[in-house]
Amino acid sequence: MSTTKRKPLLIAAVVVAGVAIAGYAWFSRPASGPGEGFVSGNGRIEATEIDVASRIPGRLRELHVREGDFVEAGQELGQMDTDVLRAQRDQAQAQLAQATTAVATARFQVAQQESQHAAATAGERQSSAGLRAARQRLERNRALAAQQMVSAQTLDDVATDVASAEAALASSRAQVAAALSVIETARSQVAGAESAVDAAAAAIASINADIADAALKAPRAGRVQFVVAQPGEIVTGGGRVVNMIDLSDVFMTFFVPEAVAGRVALGAEVRIVLDVARDRPIPATVSFVASQAQFTPKTVETASEREKLMFRVRAQVPAELLRNYQEQVKTGVPGVAWIKLNPDAQWPASLAAAQRD
Repeated sequence: MSTTKRKPLLIAAVVVAGVAIAGYAWFSRPASGPGEGFVSGNGRIEATEIDVASRIPGRLRELHVREGDFVEAGQELGQMDTDVLRAQRDQAQAQLAQATTAVATARFQVAQQESQHAAATAGERQSSAGLRAARQRLERNRALAAQQMVSAQTLDDVATDVASAEAALASSRAQVAAALSVIETARSQVAGAESAVDAAAAAIASINADIADAALKAPRAGRVQFVVAQPGEIVTGGGRVVNMIDLSDVFMTFFVPEAVAGRVALGAEVRIVLDVARDRPIPATVSFVASQAQFTPKTVETASEREKLMFRVRAQVPAELLRNYQEQVKTGVPGVAWIKLNPDAQWPASLAAAQRD
């Protein structure tokens, strides 16, 4: 689990020292500059900051990195304890096995009841045939009795046989209905057992996901900035373990006056000059210009600057340049960014010799 935010950062390919100070700061500069067609703003180099946190609460078992280490995307940084999760998974697996057995038992009961239903249905057909035969005998004997060819006793016996056949048929039909009811009950037991199987399987999948998340991995390549928790410590859900910075996303945020903000184009060339390395300008491009003006930060030093409405601008440092200087990237050193407003303007020699990869 990780979250990202912005934090001041220094490209120390050209830096030998620097102290990190929170927020933006503005510094007095000499009046000299590239001249017409350029504008500058003071700020600090920034980068994306990432908090690698534990999604679930627990004890941090292992930590594989130290402050300053470079890591690759997907690299394991630490491991949460998973003993409880594995015990829960064992329990869920036992429940799955039990539910699977219950499904098999319920299905056998359904098959057994279906067999009994088939037998009851056959008995019903037999009873129905017996009733028809008895009724036919009764009709024949009534005709014979009318001709005084059979005794009254014989006629009574045949009538009794019909009543018995009717009772047998009613009993057979009741058995068929009972068998159908038992089948429906058995089928509902199968559905319940299958639901228990699905629930146990889902529980296992959820626990496996938690076990996988217990391995704290870097969401992208970068450098470990500081370690928040140590092995053996209890980490809450969402609690930070490691803080790292993405060295491929480095930029400077600064402000330009309202009067020139409209001339700042996305993609415009920028040269960043750090306070500690004024002779090594860093190339960048404008990646963002605020759509609304705002007052400058309270830390601005001169009253004249505080009175102005300013626009926030971001200058992005090329990722290919950063790849060659990851070892030197540090946090917090301030600088000034020069923007070329006129595409036809030429950089002066002091800014033209920008750092290249």
